[in-house]
Amino acid sequence: MRFYRRLLPFQAISFDLDDTLYSNHPIMLATDKKMVSYFARVLSDFGIDTTKNIYNFRFWFPYRQQAISRWPRLKHDVGLLRQKSYFLGAQALGLNSNAATEVADAALAYFVEQRSNFTLPQATHDFLAYLKSKKPLVAITNGNVDTDKIGISQYFTHHFHASIENRLKPDADMFNKTCVALNISAQQLLHVGDCGKNDVLGGVNAGCQTAWLNKYSVGKPLKIIPTLMLDNVEQLTEVVG
Repeated sequence: MRFYRRLLPFQAISFDLDDTLYSNHPIMLATDKKMVSYFARVLSDFGIDTTKNIYNFRFWFPYRQQAISRWPRLKHDVGLLRQKSYFLGAQALGLNSNAATEVADAALAYFVEQRSNFTLPQATHDFLAYLKSKKPLVAITNGNVDTDKIGISQYFTHHFHASIENRLKPDADMFNKTCVALNISAQQLLHVGDCGKNDVLGGVNAGCQTAWLNKYSVGKPLKIIPTLMLDNVEQLTEVVG
């Protein structure tokens, strides 16, 4: 653990989830493989020859770009953006609007179920339970993991995820709403995350203190120095007081 700025007294801790409390990359790789099998099965039920294409993320990506072009604010809601991508792709494959909606809605539900199909070690639960006994904890995420399914929702007093109403980090929306919900100033919030842009730059610009954890080496590099850098998230127990 290294300090780059003076750590001022803080009243609450907010957490990014993916690649902060767990490694998300292998989870997403496994989910993408399951989605390929899922679409091969579902689309064939609609009479589509699924031997011609592999319906992986490369197939759906152009429709993602189309969705953002048509509805720019969708970029702030990864779930709704995925649903619209599936919808446009299904239409391009020849499905009518009702059938495309049915496929897209079911596929999104299956995706969220599979990307949340993992178990966190007991040490993570013990760590979060300890922190919760010391400070209010809040989840602030750009993603759409189901915190109920992975068993950690009980540790957070609030859970903000990016959406049309809550713009993606590094925008200040979710940081601001956290402080309002807890009735604290921005400086009294310590935000913990892996991304130098979304979490550190976003948190600092919102007036918060920040702890950077890049354990899995997937977050964007630092653009501004955090309050402190963590080698592992459990080091937070040393600063909660």
